[in-house]
Amino acid sequence: MIDAEDLLQRFLSYVRIDTQSDPHGAGTPSTKKQWDLIRLLERELKDLGLADVRVTEFGYVLATVPATSPKPGVPRLCFLAHVDTAPGCKANPTPIVHRSYDGEPIVLPDDPSQVLDPEKMPALKGKKGETLVTASGKTLLGADDKSGVAIVMAAVRHLLAHPEIPHGPIRVCFNPDEEIGRGTEKITLDELGADFAYTLDAENLGEVDYESFSADKATLKVKGVAAHPGWAKGVMVNALRLGSELVAALPMELSPERTDGREGFIHPTEMTGGPEEFTMRFILRDFELDGLAAKGKVLIELAAALSSLHPTAQVDVKIEKQYRNMRYWLEKDMRPVEFALEAVRRAGLTPTSEAIRGGTDGSRLTERGLPTPNLFTGFHNVHSPLEWVSLEDMCKAAEVVVRLAQLWEERS
Repeated sequence: MIDAEDLLQRFLSYVRIDTQSDPHGAGTPSTKKQWDLIRLLERELKDLGLADVRVTEFGYVLATVPATSPKPGVPRLCFLAHVDTAPGCKANPTPIVHRSYDGEPIVLPDDPSQVLDPEKMPALKGKKGETLVTASGKTLLGADDKSGVAIVMAAVRHLLAHPEIPHGPIRVCFNPDEEIGRGTEKITLDELGADFAYTLDAENLGEVDYESFSADKATLKVKGVAAHPGWAKGVMVNALRLGSELVAALPMELSPERTDGREGFIHPTEMTGGPEEFTMRFILRDFELDGLAAKGKVLIELAAALSSLHPTAQVDVKIEKQYRNMRYWLEKDMRPVEFALEAVRRAGLTPTSEAIRGGTDGSRLTERGLPTPNLFTGFHNVHSPLEWVSLEDMCKAAEVVVRLAQLWEERS
């Protein structure tokens, strides 16, 4: 169904553009370089013939594929993908296309220590003969989520080329800053203009996700007592040491390194300051709200214990909401999930669902009132130099988008 070579070339052009977001960036997008891809997508959508392409002041690319169905009241769908890449790994890759993959380990040329080994990466074992794309060894590829962007573009192109396919209005949104948790902060539901939505930001072939972590963030601030280190005995309270004591006291069984499946965690992410004042930031994750609250309580109790041991210091913990498990809302109306599973089946695949050990833009959109499950793209090993994606999987994902649009029209 899908023009694979066109999808591939679009994807390669997208990943060559550095679009890392920055958690310390003040604006939206958080980095100016995201505008390079945003403007390219604006031009490409206009070149495809869409008349209502718009870019908001905050860098959201919006467009509509007009309905082809004569039926009244077909739900308006929106397909979303984010343009930014993760800030924790070097970007601006040199993508390498491995056509007719031979099933053997792939040694990345810019750093031979980086090897994609099927014995260590089971997802590679079923990809012999397919076209894979990797980076060259020193950067991430950016398939998270430029594979999603390319998939949506391929599906839009296909629907426009085949007006005989019946579907309702299809909205498209490409957004900045998902990787730093701000992907939907500056877009309204009215701007999206949809009844149901889907993000293209999941991993495995056939995957449809409708459950994510619930998330909070925590900030620990320690104000010590300053003194000259030569005459500090009995006077100085070193804020750095106090913060280190708290981290050392965190239960290791609640760390990301020791948890998987449906287990949550407490994860220190950033430390700044010095002996007089010290700030540490954490993320808290759990699939259930009571588990999330329990992890916040661990931090609060450790801070209280630290404060009691050092009464001349000030130790404060602030916990703030980030996002919630989208299952809480989707389970009230499972049609968006059920239709996605059926679309996967109609594409000749076996559907799967996983509880995402993370969050998506759909987590926040669902909570705000726009049901938004998450669909597969075919990327693997994201946020690392070993990231890779299968062209065949991306094509199947684009086919699922097309079949999903048909399915909503059929069932309306």
